[in-house]
Parts: sequence; structure tokens; C-alpha cells
Amino acid sequence: MIDTSSRVYTWASFVKFEHTLFSLPLLYAGAVIAAGTFPDLRTALWILGGGTGARTAAMGLNRIIDRNIDARNLRTEVRELPRGTMNLAEAWGIVGAGLALYLLSCFMLSPFALSLSPVPLIVFVIYPYMKRFTSLAHFGVGTALALAPLGGFIAVTASISDSTAVLWLAAFTLLWVAGFDIIYATLDIEFDRTEGLRSLPVWLGRHTALGVSMFTHLLAIGCLVGLFIEDLSGGLAITGIMVTGVVLAAEHWLAERVNLAFFQLNIIVGFLVFGVVFAGKQGW
Repeated sequence: MIDTSSRVYTWASFVKFEHTLFSLPLLYAGAVIAAGTFPDLRTALWILGGGTGARTAAMGLNRIIDRNIDARNLRTEVRELPRGTMNLAEAWGIVGAGLALYLLSCFMLSPFALSLSPVPLIVFVIYPYMKRFTSLAHFGVGTALALAPLGGFIAVTASISDSTAVLWLAAFTLLWVAGFDIIYATLDIEFDRTEGLRSLPVWLGRHTALGVSMFTHLLAIGCLVGLFIEDLSGGLAITGIMVTGVVLAAEHWLAERVNLAFFQLNIIVGFLVFGVVFAGKQGW
């Protein structure tokens, strides 16, 4: 007899369901830039559906594509596919379910959103392969998440007109995610070298790569300043940008404790940035 609760837990763990908290604040921040405030309930729910579905499909594809590499890495051999607690058919089923929810959400939002729906899917397929041929793979991961604020904007406007402000936010997201992915990659320097996989820590060494990560995060804060100049106002928004900078600085200070720096602090950053956008659109 199948333990349903155990299977659901395994499936959620497979796609790291809790990591949806990285993308949802950015999706809604893009929507707030478009609407000037939080979107109406219908739009907000379909954004939630689209973001959850896309994130599920993306992580599932990543795990499927990397399953053989994960099985050879002591750090990742405990993941569901290498460990055998899930089979490949289940994994593809989860990807299919995420894809269906994503496409349904795009359909319900607008024909324009549906017409652009293949774009993130192409990125989701390409970026897991990038570490096999380029040390700049971190920016592929960043590009995937940078589509979140653009998706939130399109969900509200069904257009890409007047999108300068959200492009600043997308640039922030790309640089922020790439920067913390560089930190995360320091966990696997020796394994990646052995496997012939590429990353900035492998190419440049840990110390120099962390310097690149820090510079990338400085540029990310610069993008938030650009967003503020373009579309926001108010002292609370300025304060939020400053606090975001402090949290990113703490991420580098805690770079030795990668799980804390990568997971907890980055979830905080996402919600801080949403707060900056919401407060700034109200002029607070």
C-alpha cells in the first residue's frame, strides 16, 4: 500500500518546493510595477499558479538532466533520483504537472502571455547543460529567474510596452541569482574539476570567484538604484534598497556557511525587493 503523504513529501522534496519563495516575490514585484499596486485577486492567483508550475517544471528538468552527475557527487547522491526513492517516470510526471499548471495559468492570463510561454521553457532546458561547456553557467541560472518579474509584468499588462522599470528589476534578479549561484558552486570545486564541469570557482579559484560574486551583487544593487530613479520614490524604498545591500553583504561574510547564505538569506532578499517595489510605487 502506497503511503500518500510520504510520496507527496518526496515529490515536494524532489523539486525543492520551498524554493518557490525565491521567485514569487519577484513575480509579484513585476506585477506591482505594472499595476502600481498589488494585482487583483484573479490575476494574483494565476500568477501564483504560473510561478509555481514553472518553478516545478524547471527544477524537475534540472534534476532529471543532472541525475547521473548527482549520483557521482557525495553531496548530491542523496537526492531522490540517485538514491532511488523516486523513479524517472514519477519525475517526468511531476515535470508534466508543473508544465500543465504553467500553461493553464498563461492561458487564463492572456493570449499574449500564452504566446510567450515557450520562452522560459527553452531557458529551463538550456541552463542545466551550460556547466558542461561554459564557466558562465551561473548567468544561465540568473536568466531563468530574471524572467519572473517580466512574467509578473506581462501577467498584468499583456504587453511589453513601457517595460523599462521592470527591465531594471530583471537585471537585478539576473545579477543577484548569478552572484549567489557562484557562492553555491564553491561547494563542488573539486568534484567539478574531476568531472570536467565548469564554473567560475573552478576556472578562477574560490577566492577570485567570490570576488566576482561580490562585484556582481554590487551591480545588482546598482540596478535597484536604477529602478528607483526610473519608477519609484519615497524614503522607505530607499531604506529597503540599503537593507538589501546589507543582507547581500552578510551573504558574502557568511560564504563559508553556504546553506545559510544560499537559502535563508536569499529568501529574505526576495521579499525585501518586493517591499522596495511596493513601497516605492506608493511613494513611501
